[in-house]
Amino acid sequence: CVLCGRTDNCPEKYGEKRTYVEYNLTVHYYCLLMSSGIWQRGEEDEGVDGFLITDIRKEVNRASKLTCNICKKKGASIGCVAPKCKRSYHFPCGLQRECIFQFMEDFRSYCWEHKPVQQFTDKEPRGSSQCTICLDLVDHLPVYSVLKSPCCKNAWFHRECLQYQALSAGIFFFRCTVCNNKDKFQEEMLRMGIHIPEKDASWELEENAYQDLLHCYQHCDVKRCLCKKGRDYNEPDSKWEIKRCQYCGSRGTHLACSSMKSWEQNWDCMECRSIFAKSGKYRKRKRCSLATSEKTNGTNSLLEEPSPKSPRQSSGSPRNFLLQSPKITCQNLSPCSHLASNRVTMSLSPVVSNRIWSLTQKCLREQRREVHNILKELKVQVKTKPTRLNINAENIWSSALKGFRQRNFSPTNTIEVSFSNCKIKSKTNTSGSKHHFFQLLMHHLQNSSLFEGSSGKNLSLDFQAVKENLYFEAGKMIAVSLVHGGPSPGFFSKVLFDCLVYGPENVKPALEDVADVDIAQTIKTIKYANSLSSLQSALQDCGEFLAAAGCLRPVTALCDKNMLVNDILIYHVIKRTILPLESFRQGLKTLGVLEKMQMHPDAFSSILCHNPERLSAEIICDLFTIHSSSDVNKVKGVDFWMGYLQDVESGESVVTLEDILLFVTGSCYIPSIGFDPEPTIKFLHMKYPIGNRLLNRLELPITKTYQQFKNKMELTIRNTLRVERE
Repeated sequence: CVLCGRTDNCPEKYGEKRTYVEYNLTVHYYCLLMSSGIWQRGEEDEGVDGFLITDIRKEVNRASKLTCNICKKKGASIGCVAPKCKRSYHFPCGLQRECIFQFMEDFRSYCWEHKPVQQFTDKEPRGSSQCTICLDLVDHLPVYSVLKSPCCKNAWFHRECLQYQALSAGIFFFRCTVCNNKDKFQEEMLRMGIHIPEKDASWELEENAYQDLLHCYQHCDVKRCLCKKGRDYNEPDSKWEIKRCQYCGSRGTHLACSSMKSWEQNWDCMECRSIFAKSGKYRKRKRCSLATSEKTNGTNSLLEEPSPKSPRQSSGSPRNFLLQSPKITCQNLSPCSHLASNRVTMSLSPVVSNRIWSLTQKCLREQRREVHNILKELKVQVKTKPTRLNINAENIWSSALKGFRQRNFSPTNTIEVSFSNCKIKSKTNTSGSKHHFFQLLMHHLQNSSLFEGSSGKNLSLDFQAVKENLYFEAGKMIAVSLVHGGPSPGFFSKVLFDCLVYGPENVKPALEDVADVDIAQTIKTIKYANSLSSLQSALQDCGEFLAAAGCLRPVTALCDKNMLVNDILIYHVIKRTILPLESFRQGLKTLGVLEKMQMHPDAFSSILCHNPERLSAEIICDLFTIHSSSDVNKVKGVDFWMGYLQDVESGESVVTLEDILLFVTGSCYIPSIGFDPEPTIKFLHMKYPIGNRLLNRLELPITKTYQQFKNKMELTIRNTLRVERE
């Protein structure tokens, strides 16, 4: 780009990168829009969207004499519009330094010191809430990366999410995702630097995007179709016209096949009837139908049992009906029983629920402390001899796989990580980089094709991965991560964990362990069949699947379905994935991790089947050992330190507890094995705090007032981490 000097082609951040061969000119669209010394003097089809080529040359010449206040290089074409402010910068540099660019009116730019900010009152709720675009948590903090809605009190967004939403929706459809306000919302977002392009929404521009909505279901699903021309035949205004289910619309019948004399009569498919019947709502709904529909009551025997389809979210669905059953009680419930199982949902009073939750968390903490000591025993095997891994953060899996398979790699060597890619200069940090590498690696594994499921994951069946021995490598990586200071995976299902520890022959899976929606629906159809005829019909529909699973057998009684469902679950969840499971087990044997899992199953379940506990002021306080030159300084300093942690936890700070941990140790999480050396705090007569990552030591200044202490902590931690990110 002739204005910023960068080669990056990132339309979301810098606008479209355009090259004009005839003018020997390449420019980012946003760099051009925001440049201070150029205006659109031509028509839209002249030059670059109205910017004349001669004007662009003049602007490049003007900018070549200005130095960027951020990167210290020439070519700073954008200036802050605040009176008496002489700061200039490139557009990408301004983004990195959190400047505000207003894509409206005069296309103004504000530097990091004079930029507009959103007003936060004392009554604003602290803590965090869900960003309604990405559904991840967003902290309620007055920072650049967070924006609050001007029209909804409790709507908070990530800036990046809003920008992507605006680019996709365009000026006609970009609005508050909570209340749908458009004018007030767009005005505030433009003021805060969100670019809203003047175009139609991306989904409106896609050709035939809504073609599927024009398709009407036309198929007769009753068990015995009477139409000689086939189930798909549909003749309007006759007895062979197809009528769809009044509730789901995804099942149909010929009028004659269900003894319906007119189109005015309503018809319900068998699946919807069973759902309403189990929820006790069918009679009520039936009364709401037209009186003529009562004549269809005698056609139940003609209705075909529905084929498997996607499960519906309904208060009367089979699963919810099961969970609401009075047979499910709180018998033998102890805080540590079945910690890794999330299958039973019970309605408990808030007091009882909170008590159980707190007891469970306490038990988990004790078990994690036990794991901490076990992993320390395993780490004795690790030698000081280093093994260097060159990692590309943008392709974490391939580079990690290459590193683990290199000839000189040994899990007993000390691992050093060097990050390198096209955007980041190579950097080596034996603590921070290693922590970051294992965090990225565990996140990739959790979302990879090697596992399936939503929260608690089981192994999937990927033949290519089996052929390339990737399940073994995944197990090996998890074992190495645990012993070398990586994060706990936390995504294993109870079934996967039990298979690893007790053996697959001793594990009984449940319906929740089936990730495939179609197969889950097939099992549900069999499980909830309420008559022998409906069960046999369901088995006939899925005969090929049952034959492939080795579960096809004669059924003579309704109770046979329980054993059949159990066999299907064992096949699909366990037997089908026996090869990946064995390979994964072999990988976990690295450094003796699997053996320790089998010896201490409850302890390892706390880190493999549960997400890490969220950082709190109490956890951070317990993590650090405090030293001081005098008892007086120690008492006063501890008070300030504890008060600051409380402020950070309650959201009354621009930094987070993760930022504090990252500042001191280079890691934003507490490894399962803990830190080595253990983190310490020292109070000294110094100007600003220092995070010594080599020693995991936080050196804090001795101040007269708490406000001085807080200001110094905020300034140092925020600026240090920002510089590292840049």
